[in-house]
Amino acid sequence: MTGPHILRWLLWAGIASACLLTAATLSSPLWLGPLVARQASAVLGRPVAIGRIVLRPVSPLTITAEDVSIGNPPGFPTREEPLLRLSQLEVQWGIGAYVRRREIVIPSIELTRPVLRLVALPDGRKNYGSEFGTGLLDNLAGSKIGPLRIQDGQARVSLADLQAELELKTETVDGSDLGPNAIRAEARGTYAGEPTLATLLAGGGRDRYEPSASWSFELDLTNGRTQASAKGLVQQPLKPRSAALDLSISGPDMALLNRLIGVSLSHTPPYDLRGTLNYLENRFQFDGITGRMGKSDVQGTLTVVSGRERPLITADLSSRSADLRDIASLITGEPGPPGTPGQTPEQQERAEQVSQAERSSSRVLPRRPIDMQRLRRADTDLVYRAESIKGRSTPFDDLTMRLEIVDGAVALRPLSFKVGKGRISGDIQLLLEAEEVVRGRGTIRFDRLDLARLMLATGRHQGKGVLSGAARVEGTGRSLAEILGNGDGGLTLSMVDGDLSKLLVDLAGLRLGSALLTTLGGEQRTRVECFLADMELRRGTLSTRALLLETEDAVTQGQGTVDLKRERVQIRLRTESKRLTIGVLPTSLLISGSLKSPNAAPARSGGTGGAIVDFFSALPTIQMGIGEDPRCERLVRRARRN
Repeated sequence: MTGPHILRWLLWAGIASACLLTAATLSSPLWLGPLVARQASAVLGRPVAIGRIVLRPVSPLTITAEDVSIGNPPGFPTREEPLLRLSQLEVQWGIGAYVRRREIVIPSIELTRPVLRLVALPDGRKNYGSEFGTGLLDNLAGSKIGPLRIQDGQARVSLADLQAELELKTETVDGSDLGPNAIRAEARGTYAGEPTLATLLAGGGRDRYEPSASWSFELDLTNGRTQASAKGLVQQPLKPRSAALDLSISGPDMALLNRLIGVSLSHTPPYDLRGTLNYLENRFQFDGITGRMGKSDVQGTLTVVSGRERPLITADLSSRSADLRDIASLITGEPGPPGTPGQTPEQQERAEQVSQAERSSSRVLPRRPIDMQRLRRADTDLVYRAESIKGRSTPFDDLTMRLEIVDGAVALRPLSFKVGKGRISGDIQLLLEAEEVVRGRGTIRFDRLDLARLMLATGRHQGKGVLSGAARVEGTGRSLAEILGNGDGGLTLSMVDGDLSKLLVDLAGLRLGSALLTTLGGEQRTRVECFLADMELRRGTLSTRALLLETEDAVTQGQGTVDLKRERVQIRLRTESKRLTIGVLPTSLLISGSLKSPNAAPARSGGTGGAIVDFFSALPTIQMGIGEDPRCERLVRRARRN
């Protein structure tokens, strides 16, 4: 990742240069400045200039180089400053240990006024790279290197690809809790196009000759509205192999981290998370996560594995209490509902716009295109559980889901909601079929759903019973609305026993007299003998094969269609009383209009006669009753067999 790579450069470029200079000086019988510079240039593949070299033949041997400059690689623009300039470099070398045991011992390295210049051009060329000094550092892996001291260090960083312009100051501080000769660095400027301020305190090596074994780090970073702090240990900072840091991070949107960490994350609501960050050979694991995202609390583990064709993100997360709108925001990329804590003014404005658009739109199904190309940037395996769901209007009690993304192919299985003592579970798959066209396939099962919980969510009517069934759909499109609008499949729902609001049933059957008695204090519930909805989906249109509701005193039959492409509904309900009933309109109830705002009214009689026929057909009549009618129960048994 670029951020840690640059940080390693700032801390250790001086050490690599010092070690290279020491080896080059002592391996050549000609240690005059120009000759040493020429030998160093050959090793580094870039120009090196040394003003003067002074040797003090004491124990340990002290080598001082003045006016050292390491230039840029061949072909780099000549107007750019050199990679590194040093007013003075002083290296102590334990020559006795080398003569006796062929062991390299460097008691200390001191850099005076080093100026580091890191540049990445818009065309991709860089004046730095991971190969610089790598071979030398590998050869020095078993060496004993003492403390590094920096006086008045500076660095300028210009990275076109990361929109970074940073000024850094570095120096050695004494008396720090991190040990002797700790290094303090401060960076100011912009990174990823955002104002940035970072402070780093790094120190290690209580053992004089093993500072590279384990270093303590304290980092505070502000990048735009993202804030992070980390504290812990890094093993072998010359070539970091492992780290363990206590990390706190917060911000308005995790997608703002993409350029900081080099991994593509989805847009999220504002977040505030804490945990332990462990690193081991391209594997970052965020353990013991606690905090919040939007209005939902979050706990669990997140792991990112880099160094692959596509990064692999795995997560096992849970919430004690979750807001479904936060989860929806992770899918839609929106900033969450209005009033989410931590939203920026821009996010608040966007949230209001989305909310207003949803209220004013005549559509219900999501029409936002599914960005499958973004999903292909990383492979994902996410397990999430919510113990409870916030919101009085939601019938859901909990949530369990597993999201798998492999090369852009999405599988959401299981997706499971608890509803009372029952459950809604699903298996959903998305696959990029052509440019921007997605093939979606889904199966939803309704297992013993608690009708009381569903009716409670409406806030208007009551009921109880157990509802079961299944839905399936397969279609293509650029959005969920298009997939359903082009889809094939079906829907089956059934219920045996239970009860409903008697007023609701009476009004659906246009039984005005019975409805009036109910409102005046009559019986409030009516027992449901059975209910069946069996509908076929063809090219986005749901058509009724059977729609029946049988209560203890009436049978309601429905017929019609639901057009998912245009989001229009037209269903006729005809109710026949089982017993003598007064005040019944001798016509059917027509439910029509949009899915979002359907209308219910008596159906026109049609035919000749015009207004006179309509007038007489609208007069309440007496319905003598049809007696017991077992057809609903027979159809339920048949649907369950199918």
